[in-house]
Amino acid sequence: MKNLSIILNAVLGVAVLVLYILFFTSSNNGSGTQNPPVSVEIKGKKEGIQPIVYVNTDSLLLNYEFAKKARKELEGKQATIQTDLESRGKQLEAEIQTFQKTYTSMSVQQAQNTEKALGQKQQDLLNYRDIVGRQYLEEEQKLNEKLFNNVQDYLKRYAAEKGHVYIMGYTKVNPIILYAEASLDITKEVLKGLNDEYKEKGTK
Repeated sequence: MKNLSIILNAVLGVAVLVLYILFFTSSNNGSGTQNPPVSVEIKGKKEGIQPIVYVNTDSLLLNYEFAKKARKELEGKQATIQTDLESRGKQLEAEIQTFQKTYTSMSVQQAQNTEKALGQKQQDLLNYRDIVGRQYLEEEQKLNEKLFNNVQDYLKRYAAEKGHVYIMGYTKVNPIILYAEASLDITKEVLKGLNDEYKEKGTK
């Protein structure tokens, strides 16, 4: 799930761009002169609050129920794949060791046929590893897309309701915001809203 943090930052970046276009292009009077965005009505509320806020994406990733479920599912799939591949690998290794111990008692033709068959099994195992690996990545991509859509949709509605124009993303590892007042942190409120919606939709 290391890609989820990147996805969340991408979500916030897209939301910033969309909201900037929505709220500032509407203030243009059509003559090329841009009016200052003051007292703009947004769903019954005026822009009297901070237009710029931020979300701690690390906290969002760790505590958003959908992200937690997705991470658990992927970890389970990864563990299953690893166990399966290890089992198949050990079985093939045992066959190879048996061949190495007994090939001297075989005819040349038998030894060649057995060696060829073991080589094919090894190739089949590599192909199988690639197939399940691609399936895992596809599943991860689907979950990432779902996460992206969930967060993006919520942030667009949240910003429109609250009057925010910029919703920035912050992570300790790769901070986009170097400093911000704690009062601008809306992580808890956004997280609560996301989790409430997630529960209402039946955790799908």
